[in-house]
Parts: sequence; structure tokens; C-alpha cells
Amino acid sequence: MKTIAFFNNKGGVGKTTIAYHLAWMYADTGLSVVAADLDPQANLTAMFLDDSRLEEVWPDDADHPLSILGAVEPILRGIGDINPAHGERVEDHLTVVVGDLGLSRFEARLATSWPECMNRDEAAFRAQSAFYRILSGVAARRHADVVLMDVGPNLGAINRAALLAADFVVFPLGPDLFSLQGLRNLGPTLSEWRAGWQDRLDRRPTGPDLALPDGGPHPAGYVVMQHAVRANRPVHACEQWIRRIPGVYRVEICGDAAPAPASGADDPYCLGTLKHYRSLIPMAQEARKPVFALRAADGALGGHYYAVMDCREDFERLARSIADSCGIAVPE
Repeated sequence: MKTIAFFNNKGGVGKTTIAYHLAWMYADTGLSVVAADLDPQANLTAMFLDDSRLEEVWPDDADHPLSILGAVEPILRGIGDINPAHGERVEDHLTVVVGDLGLSRFEARLATSWPECMNRDEAAFRAQSAFYRILSGVAARRHADVVLMDVGPNLGAINRAALLAADFVVFPLGPDLFSLQGLRNLGPTLSEWRAGWQDRLDRRPTGPDLALPDGGPHPAGYVVMQHAVRANRPVHACEQWIRRIPGVYRVEICGDAAPAPASGADDPYCLGTLKHYRSLIPMAQEARKPVFALRAADGALGGHYYAVMDCREDFERLARSIADSCGIAVPE
């Protein structure tokens, strides 16, 4: 089982859209998939569940036992360890770990427990490893082949614990200056987190049999999202940024000073490039299905039909590319 996080500290680059569509794509191939929403905005959860089900998993008068918040509640309150997490079955091969807007309350506990790990504090290690152990438990029950993790667009303590629980990280990028600046922030931060966790693993408590993450994640590559297209080519304003991504990614994320290829299409770190599907996104949200599953009954007529077919081909290629990078065997 492999865990893949989709992460960028700049918002609006399509990480949740990628995670949602890849979850469906991998499930369609027959892989067992867990989609984990560790973003306190809970947008991934809202894409999977309709409003009536959201009211059931986020009741007004309870501690949300069916969400990720319910799983970490004992640690948050200082009364114990994690609860067994609920896995929301969407279909035979697809399970969702339900997100929660209240998860932001866990940020402070994770922030204070990070330095406490240096004192071999068992409770601190239980807090830092909570996401890892929760997702491992759901994945084991569902016999998952892959866990896809959506996280928020920041460099806070929740994302540090989430990223350290992942085997790989994929970076969705927009073709703009902000994404390049984001890579320059992410590289040093990920290195610092990995090194900091290794220091803490050397001080793990010797008594309890506590499952702890190894402290990845390994960079799997990047995906360029939401660029404008004219005659099947990115427009000039976007193309200039796309050409700069390979060099910045190599230096900041991989620590590789070798010359970068002239274009992202020739870059082995580029996992794929996705077009902006414009009006198909709200159509898919209303139908509660991925874009590539839209049908005529959903309004995908005329030119929309061909755009849906293009979307399926794009995500099939991306799914294969990410699987190859992460060592996941996808059924033919």
C-alpha cells in the first residue's frame, strides 16, 4: 500500500480536483482506494458526499465520530489515543476518510507536541503519528492498494504531520510566478521536516509498541494545472512559466543542479499537464461525479462530449504516470 499526498502551499492550483479524479480513476481500474481529507476546509469530502450525508457526518450536537476529527478527539482532549476511524464507502473500491472543518483545532496540539517529542514524550509521539496510524487502520480494513491524501495550502503543523505520514508527495502547480515561489518555500521546509522527524525517531520511547511513519515523503513529481489552451498549446503568458518550472523543481525540491530540459514535456519529473475544463467542473460537481464520467444526461453534449473524452485520456495518462513514479501496479 502506498500513500500519496497532493500538496502546494499556494491555494487554488487544483490539488483537491486531482485527488478526487484520481481516486475515481484508480478505483475504476479495480484498485482499492482510500481518499483521505486532511484539509480542514474539507473540500474533498464535499465533492464526494451530498448535503444530506454531510449533515449526518457533521451533526450539530456531537463530536463528529464519523470524521477525522472524531478519530483524533481523544488526543485533542488529552484523554487517550486515537479512535478507530470511520471509512465512508462511496463504492466497492473507493472509501473516503471524511474531513472536518473542526480539524483546525488539532493544529495547536500538533504544534506543541513537536518539540515534546525530543523529550521522548509518548503522548507527543501519539499525536504526531495520529494521521499515519488512522490512515493505516482504514487502509488495512479496506485492503487498500493506495491512499490519496488531500491537505491544506499551508506549512502548518497539521500538514507537517500529514506529509510525514505519506510515502510520496505530488505537487500540483499553476503556470505562474506564485507556484514557482511556492516551490522555493516547499523544498527547504520539506527537508527541515524530514530531518526534524529523523531526530525525533532517534528519541522514540522504548516502552510502547507504537507504529510511527518512516518520515518521507519522497517527491514523486509535479503536475501543471489549469493552463489556458489555444490550438492545443498553452498561451504565451502561461508557457513562459511552464518553461521555468523544471529548473526550479530540480533545484528546490530535488537538490539537483543538473541543467533542466527546455520544456516540461521533456522533464522526467513532470507527471502530466492538465487543461482547464472550465464549464465541465461545475457540471461534474452538480452531478457528483468526475468530469470524465459525465454523460449526455448530465448535460455533456456536443463539444462538451469531446472535452469529457479528452479529460478521461488526460487522467488515464496522469494516473499511469503517478503509479509508475510511486511503484503502484495498475491493472490493465
